[in-house]
Amino acid sequence: VGGFAWENCGDKKNPVVLQSLSVAPDPISIPGSLRVSAAVSSSKTMTSPLKVHVLVVEKALGDLWIQLPCIDQIGSCTYNDVCAMLDNLIPPGTTCPEPLLTYGIPCHCPFKAGSYSLPASDFDLPDVELPSFMTNGNYRVRAVASSGGEELACVKLAFSLQS
Repeated sequence: VGGFAWENCGDKKNPVVLQSLSVAPDPISIPGSLRVSAAVSSSKTMTSPLKVHVLVVEKALGDLWIQLPCIDQIGSCTYNDVCAMLDNLIPPGTTCPEPLLTYGIPCHCPFKAGSYSLPASDFDLPDVELPSFMTNGNYRVRAVASSGGEELACVKLAFSLQS
């Protein structure tokens, strides 16, 4: 992979565009601290159900890229309603966690049209039990967000994990 990388992969007319994204350290360490900065713009309000289809999660094995299946909601999975998942993580009516709160970034649907920016912020990655196939290595991911059959965004990521 040669370091963290990202790109928009959707149609130029997609309403949601990732404008910048940086992640450190490289490789990402689990557990560990992750510093993220990002900027996103949306010309459209996103409402429930907001579907995210992780089309491909690939792991490098030597010169080969192997597609990882969807196992226990990790891998090449489809999440039919990210809004409901967020509501389960952060009950509606509760305050969004920091640093989202400080920077006015919503943590529930609907996500209003506009620009959202997260300056470099630290997040703690817990020691989660990842399946053995999702540990140390180089990965490529392609994900599409859609609502009502309309593609909203497509993003490709490349990164390394170390646990």
